[in-house]
Amino acid sequence: MINLGGAIVQYGISSYVWVSPFKDSDLAVLKKAKKFGFDIFEAAVETIGSFNPEYIRNKADEIGIKVYICGCFGATRDPGSENEKIRKEAIDYIKTCIDYATITGSPYVSGPMYATSGVAYLKSPEEKEAQMQRIVESLKIVGDYADSKGVKLAIEPLNRFETDVVNTVDEGLYLIDKIGGGPFGFLLDMFHMNIEEKSFSTAIKKAGSRLFDFHVCANNRGTPGEDHFDWKLIAKSLKKIDYKGPIVIESFTSGVKEIAKSASLWHPVAPSMDYLAQNGLSFLKKVMES
Repeated sequence: MINLGGAIVQYGISSYVWVSPFKDSDLAVLKKAKKFGFDIFEAAVETIGSFNPEYIRNKADEIGIKVYICGCFGATRDPGSENEKIRKEAIDYIKTCIDYATITGSPYVSGPMYATSGVAYLKSPEEKEAQMQRIVESLKIVGDYADSKGVKLAIEPLNRFETDVVNTVDEGLYLIDKIGGGPFGFLLDMFHMNIEEKSFSTAIKKAGSRLFDFHVCANNRGTPGEDHFDWKLIAKSLKKIDYKGPIVIESFTSGVKEIAKSASLWHPVAPSMDYLAQNGLSFLKKVMES
């Protein structure tokens, strides 16, 4: 961990870097993350029941690493669906992720919790407004539940190839305003920001104190630092808003077919995922500390 402008910032790594879905039997990756120097392991809840949060919390405590929670939003987890059954499933799923967070000690649940990932709805303005109203109604329910548990909800804007609902911080702020604020803030991901935002620094500034989680990778989803990003500017931008959340490396192994398809990963983005994790973390520590 480092001191970034007076705030302690911790480094995390997503479970997607090594496994999908994350399971109770994957303790080796928790140990590896700790060995490499990560403070946080961000566990993606792809399938409810694939891991026992209490068991993982206990093992993580033994290993000496924190476990934070990230949601995954497939076809039956759409809070804005016209189908009431699907909306209910999305609400129940997010509530379960919140329960997981309370057990593991995660301060937030993050992810694109406003819609199904990988879908362009292409609705008319009237249809889109109706969809937005359904999203708001659903997220108000989970927001109240999160508040009662002391857990924050970090909305992740995705790029245009993965959704047409929330692509930018401005659109995220619009949604949060319609919900009424509450526990909602942002997970900002540099891969998506590189496509959709005109400026990393402006987007980070707009998110401000509502930035709870920050995902990093190279512009091709590869190793942080092996890219065209202005990392010094990004570090300065985080310092200016007194960012207190984790900096999490997120990438995906091309060996997992389902994830590779949704993320359009047709070839390896690094010599190995261990290389990506180790070299990415080493680079991040240097650029953030400088």
